[in-house]
Order: sequence, then C-alpha cells, then structure tokens
Amino acid sequence: MDGTNALGEFLRARRARVRPEDVGLPGSGLRRVPGLRREEVAMLSGISSDYYLRLEQGRDRNPSAQVLRSLARVLRLDPEATSYLLGLAQDRPATAPAGSRARSGGRPERVPESLLGLIDGWPRNPAYIQNRYTDCLAANSLAGALTPNYRPGVNLLRAVFLDPAERALRRDWDDLTEEGVAALRAHAGPDPDDARLRDLVGDLSLRSDRFRTLWARHDVRPRRARTSHLSHPQVGDLDLESDKLAVEGAEGLTLVVFHARPGSRDAELLDILGSLSASRPGGRRQEHVEEG
Repeated sequence: MDGTNALGEFLRARRARVRPEDVGLPGSGLRRVPGLRREEVAMLSGISSDYYLRLEQGRDRNPSAQVLRSLARVLRLDPEATSYLLGLAQDRPATAPAGSRARSGGRPERVPESLLGLIDGWPRNPAYIQNRYTDCLAANSLAGALTPNYRPGVNLLRAVFLDPAERALRRDWDDLTEEGVAALRAHAGPDPDDARLRDLVGDLSLRSDRFRTLWARHDVRPRRARTSHLSHPQVGDLDLESDKLAVEGAEGLTLVVFHARPGSRDAELLDILGSLSASRPGGRRQEHVEEG
C-alpha cells in the first residue's frame, strides 16, 4: 500500500471480481483477464473508455460523486464499499504533512476508566477494546484466558496472521482472516497517507501470503457480530457469540464482548475457563497508542 494510486487499485481489483453475466453481458471463455474489461465498465457507467482508463491509471483522481456512484453500481459495490470508493476520491489538504492523520490530531487513544471498570466486572463475558488498526488497548482477565494475545499492546491482526497458536485456536481461521482484512479497510478508512495503516499493511504483506492475497481483493466490510469457533487448549472446543460496539465519544474504538448461550455446554466451558483463570491479574491496564 504505497498510496500513489489507491483509487485505480481499488477499481482494478473490484472490476476483476464482476462476471460479465452479473451485469447482463455475455460471458466468454476467451477472456484474457478475469472480470469485466475496462471498456465494458465505462460503457455500463455512461463514461468514455478514455476517461475510465485515466481513472485506473491515476491520471484523474477527482471524479464526481455521480461518476463514482455509477461505477459503484456497475461494480456491484455494497453501501460500505461505495462509501469507501467515494472517500478515495476526496480532496486531501495540500498542506498536510506526509503520513499525518488530520482526523486524529496526534492524541493518544485512551479507554474511559468507567468502561475499564465495566469490563472488569463481567465474570462470564470475555471483553476487550481495540482501535481501528486492531491494537488491543484493554482487556479483562477472562479475555486473556481465551488467548494471551488479548492484552494491551498486541496488534490482534498481526497475532491472528502470524502467531501459530492463534491458527490452532481458531477453527474458523479462514473466515476470521477474511473478515478481519475487510474490516481493517472499512474502519481505518481510505486515507492513502495513513502512516500507521501503511506500516501495518506493509509488514503483514511481507510476512503473510494469506494477508497479501486478501488485501489485494479490496473487500470493505465493517466488523459485525459473529460466532467464534475456538479450540481451546484447556477446555476444548467452544463456540462463542461476539458483539462489536462502537465506544461513544472515542472515535475508532470498538468494544468486543463474547457470550455463550445460557445453559449451554459452551457456557459451562466458559465458566470452567473462568475458574481456571481466577488467579490471573485483572486486565484494566491499557496501552496508550499515539495516533498519527
């Protein structure tokens, strides 16, 4: 992710994912590239082939919202991906230093003390708080009992892709990694000058073939509630629901809470895990991460 032509990279990646028959065109086994041709996207969007070529090549980076919405329709983008596309074409302040993030102001990210006390008071609900880059800022002791990577200072996306213990823990590792990369795009936003996002993507692209493949797909999906399928070394297989809630008054922070269906075997296993970790220190410490 070098930020030199983010709009063109997104258009090319998403164009390759649309089959001709999806948009009413005849398919052909003779196509040299997957997906739609540039001239087909241009025709269906109501713009010239030359203009679309300029967009993909980065020679025109400020198309109108009307053009972008036409492209989103042809490329079959959902509302989140459409919003991301519109953001890619927004004007950036010319005076902003390279690698800065005007929206963050360089302030450290802090979790409200009241929220730390709240998650510490949940004896049956593993919970942690992360920022838009998946840095864990705070976690309660039961979350740490699920995996030691739920602790302040750990980047959770790096852990999932690079820690073999996480691969063994996650029975749904393939789905989780796919969702995690799409959520990173959605929550970090389309700013190509974001130095922290660029560093994270660069590091993972070098160290993980799986990440590099998923990042190239340009999927955009916010974090949603999901079922986590775990194979825990102490209590065995358990399935936990998780809810993801935006932290009010703290831009970019997300509270993740796990829970099991009351009376289920998963709830029993979670109680056993809690008793095994009863002597574990509380998780109220938080990592102060500088924005920007």
